[in-house]
Amino acid sequence: MSNVFGPVPSRRLGRSLGIDLVPFKTCTYDCLYCQLGRTTHRTMERKEWFPLGDILSEVKERMSSKPDYITLSGSGEPTLYSRLGDLIEGIRAMTDIPVAVLTNGSLLWDRDIRLELAGAHLVVPSLDAGDDVIFQKVNRPYPDISFVRMVQGHVDFRKEYHGNLWLEVFILDGITSTREEVLKIAALAKKIAPDRVQLNTVTRPPAEDTAVKVKETALPDIARLFDPPAEIIADFRKDTAGEDFTTTRESVLDTIRRRPCSVEDIAGGLGIHRHEALKHIEELLARGQIEKTSSGGTVYYRRTGKNNVEE
Repeated sequence: MSNVFGPVPSRRLGRSLGIDLVPFKTCTYDCLYCQLGRTTHRTMERKEWFPLGDILSEVKERMSSKPDYITLSGSGEPTLYSRLGDLIEGIRAMTDIPVAVLTNGSLLWDRDIRLELAGAHLVVPSLDAGDDVIFQKVNRPYPDISFVRMVQGHVDFRKEYHGNLWLEVFILDGITSTREEVLKIAALAKKIAPDRVQLNTVTRPPAEDTAVKVKETALPDIARLFDPPAEIIADFRKDTAGEDFTTTRESVLDTIRRRPCSVEDIAGGLGIHRHEALKHIEELLARGQIEKTSSGGTVYYRRTGKNNVEE
């Protein structure tokens, strides 16, 4: 499957052309809430998982789509790509479209990674816990990544980085939604001093059922506990504008009507990236047109109603 996908609609970034830099679910964390499921390869190893030249060629081919951002994110932790700095430099040499990096922030203590990220226009790291107990519970990091080391990496990066820094905080109901836990995270966010703090919660099927979304009505009170107040980015919308996106969503629904499908089934069957498939699944779930089920440890999606049988 291609390393480059989209553009897909993003609430924060407009039309985002995504770049997937690591194999599926290769990550430093195994987060409770991950929309891609459990991490299958938890690691700190950095390497050129895919040839740099091939990725740059794909990006160049997609320039005609005129995205608002070129976003390094994908199916795992993008800072595990050892040629990250070369990739950012190569993209900037071919276009003025801004480059964003969505990272869990787990490796920002590594000076080499901080230097590689310096060329990005926007970096969005995550901070989901205010202490080590919650960090271990929510993010389930690779053993060599300590909470203190991770937080200090955020602080050091902010001191050195001259681009836009938006800190994403993922709130889980009953775990990090209490005033006590939010204030711990808010204190660390104040220390990191990003340009923005952005609140998110579960809006897509998570890796674990214990990851429960915070109600939309509760998020404004949580946002006000940050100084300055956080921005709410959790996407509770049911529809995404764009004729092409709507057309593909109907194709996804038509595929699921025929038989229950996993994300991989949908992506492979329609020739789209799994992230694009997830965007459509999220909206179809919100509209009540499909429902989630599981079998043998795999999550499937099927049409709603009484007749959920394969045709």
